[in-house]
Amino acid sequence: MLEGVRKVHLIGAGGIGVSAVGKLFLCWGKTVTGSDVFHNEQVDVLRHLGANISVGHSAENVKEDIGLIVYSPAVGEDNVERARARELGLTQMSYPQFLGELAKGYKTIAISGTHGKSTTTAMIGLILEAAGLDPTVIVGSKVNSWPDGNLRVGSSNLLVLEACEHMAGMLNIHPDIAVITNVEMDHPDFYRDLAHVQETFEKWKSQAKQVIEGPITDGPEFSLMIPVGFNLENARLAATVAKQLGASDEVIVKTLNAFSGLWRRFEKVSAWHGADIFSDYAHHPTAIKKTLQGAREFFPGRRIVLCFQPHQHARTKELFDDFVPSFDGADVLILVEIYAVAGRLEVAGEISSRDLVEAVKKRGKDVSYAADLVDAEKQLKDVIVPQDVVLVMGAGDIDDVARRLVV
Repeated sequence: MLEGVRKVHLIGAGGIGVSAVGKLFLCWGKTVTGSDVFHNEQVDVLRHLGANISVGHSAENVKEDIGLIVYSPAVGEDNVERARARELGLTQMSYPQFLGELAKGYKTIAISGTHGKSTTTAMIGLILEAAGLDPTVIVGSKVNSWPDGNLRVGSSNLLVLEACEHMAGMLNIHPDIAVITNVEMDHPDFYRDLAHVQETFEKWKSQAKQVIEGPITDGPEFSLMIPVGFNLENARLAATVAKQLGASDEVIVKTLNAFSGLWRRFEKVSAWHGADIFSDYAHHPTAIKKTLQGAREFFPGRRIVLCFQPHQHARTKELFDDFVPSFDGADVLILVEIYAVAGRLEVAGEISSRDLVEAVKKRGKDVSYAADLVDAEKQLKDVIVPQDVVLVMGAGDIDDVARRLVV
């Protein structure tokens, strides 16, 4: 079906997933248009590659000659461009639906789970690349050695995909190999409870020809350049998958030992007055705890300053009791007001980062509240001292703060 598409339109083109779709179609020599509410780096990249991307949604952006609409799951049915597409009778797919359609033409390895999806996907893709297996890879982050970052286009029949579990998106994909990093309660705007999450993953496993599940606690040892712990689990899982696909032990070890990490995954972005500034995407209590543990192991004896922006009100409310102790590994803690996510169930007004601050204080922690990113940046500049390890963390726009702290 995709082969016959000559022109594709992206709604939410600046997203890390949808932007990869645009790059893929451009690689195939197709015409790409699109739009996004925000102007960001991915919009600029797509424009540079030849796509016509508008900032702001408008019915006028949707033309009759469009062969396919691909939209972000965050874009609702009432979006003016989706409504116009329906009027014109155009074919529409969500990003997860597109991945499912794409996977039909390949031997597909799809990676899902609560944590570690992007890192494990990238590791598998890099190993297969180094082994000469030339895979196509779509990852929900950016890999430094790939010119397109979140996309690598190969010539073989191997496709490696990051498959998000939000809204059961991975169920759109029927992979040859389903890789599951771990399963915990998350996305309470969609999942009722942990049992619901587990049921959904069991259904996905039934759709796959083969399943490889983590965590894998033993296997080849590695000398990783990034914090170990959870990354060692990701590496072992990636190694298991890659070996089954034909990569040698030598290639696996060499590739993983050279892996320098991903965009917003314990990414060192700058230095500020003698402190090292890292940006990290962690937004679940377990990920926060493990990232802090990894930082402590990687930088023994140094003070850890954490500036965290909770992602989505529903998640913060549902997992509140898990969030509170997850910050214990930080020496200094700044909690920024919750990032509200467009297109998600929100309970704004029922929960605030102020509530987290008060609960964390009862544990004897050094914690303060930041009303917004400007306040967070000011507070960081006031508390940072030389040799600090500063983690600017969250899945929202908190990354902007990390990239402004440059001296």
